[in-house]
Amino acid sequence: MADDTRENETKSTATPSAFPSEKPRRNAQGVILGKDGKPCRSCNSFASFTSQTKKITKSDPQCPPDVEQLGRSTWTFLHTLTASYPANPTPSEQSNVQQFMGLFGKLYPCWVCAEDFQEWMAKNKVRTESRDEFGRWMCEAHNEVNRKLGKREFDCGKWEERWRTGWKNGSCD
Repeated sequence: MADDTRENETKSTATPSAFPSEKPRRNAQGVILGKDGKPCRSCNSFASFTSQTKKITKSDPQCPPDVEQLGRSTWTFLHTLTASYPANPTPSEQSNVQQFMGLFGKLYPCWVCAEDFQEWMAKNKVRTESRDEFGRWMCEAHNEVNRKLGKREFDCGKWEERWRTGWKNGSCD
């Protein structure tokens, strides 16, 4: 969920996040700064921080997550949520998930990522008619982020095997 290319945009079409902020400021190395002028850990990768100093060689698990750790954990949670979603959800369950995803897009700690996700959701409404539809929608959202980051896309036809039932070869048993 990290795409830091917002500097050249003049106006965002996304719904304002719950924590309004001005356009992200960056230091000379391109690290996104928070309102306090310090690097925003949830908006930058660990590699961005190591460009600031040579003393640190790896992320400390006792420290707040960087954007990469936050992203991986978030996608694990979201895909697991889709895997536990009912195959035939009630209207109330559908509404709850739609509300959750809307709030999630506003409250995500990396505001740059949150705005990107809100914009994507504005064009790609959450599909909650079934577990399969919700799972494929989530996979498509994840693939959009992967494209922006130059990462490999996942075959959305295998989302359930990856996140719900386990691989057919039994490696998850």
